[in-house]
Amino acid sequence: MNNGIIVNLNYSLSKCGEDAPWLILIHGLFGSADNLAVVKRHFDKDFNIISVDLPDHGESPWTNSFNITDAAEAIYAIITSLAITKTAVLGHSLGGKVAMKLALNHSDLISHLIVADIAPSIYGHRHQAVFEGLKAVSLTQIENRKDADKAMAAFIKEPGVRQFLLKSLYQNNQGKWAWRFNVDGLIQSYSHIIDWEQTNQSFNGVTLFIKGGESDYITSASREDIIRYFPKAKAHVIEGTGHWLHAEKPAAFNAVVERTLNK
Repeated sequence: MNNGIIVNLNYSLSKCGEDAPWLILIHGLFGSADNLAVVKRHFDKDFNIISVDLPDHGESPWTNSFNITDAAEAIYAIITSLAITKTAVLGHSLGGKVAMKLALNHSDLISHLIVADIAPSIYGHRHQAVFEGLKAVSLTQIENRKDADKAMAAFIKEPGVRQFLLKSLYQNNQGKWAWRFNVDGLIQSYSHIIDWEQTNQSFNGVTLFIKGGESDYITSASREDIIRYFPKAKAHVIEGTGHWLHAEKPAAFNAVVERTLNK
């Protein structure tokens, strides 16, 4: 995926019928397709669903340089390979940025755009503690996840964040511990991950931004950026949730997504 070379992403396909509408689910930074399983289960009776592992995540290939445009084009390659002419797309956090870029670059293919707790904006560095925690885990020394959790705890204070990261820690075929995401590659590419490419493009389809009530990823200052690229965007706040709003209040999250998809 570096230098414009599109890699083949890992994805799972859940089809409910030839004539059913399509929905693509895109997870966030350090995650995998499984992170949006609660959304997939809610909609897989009515939608054909593609759950994607982003580059450098899950079981997708690792790259030397993650960037949002290449990730969007890799998902576009999946869409064209399956001969899909219209699809809805839902992305959380980094996945939301990728979903937005997909909608801007291929607006004719996207029927609905749903973005969970991220804006088309440039963000400051907010993952230093996570990077330090991940680097503190000596993969050759740990014996179990508890050892990894203890090492990360010196840098990452929130137990929920550590548990989220530990979902991607596994033992490979040689019995050695490894991360499913590309720690070094994502650190190296972090400036691209927090960036947003300025463009004159816009997407005029059905668009919803869902904000976690206690999250600061979407602020009042984000409104100008959102309207610039997505003039028909609506907003919904799920109170009592942080950045992982779909996991914290899945029923409320799925309900607002369902209302939007029915438009």
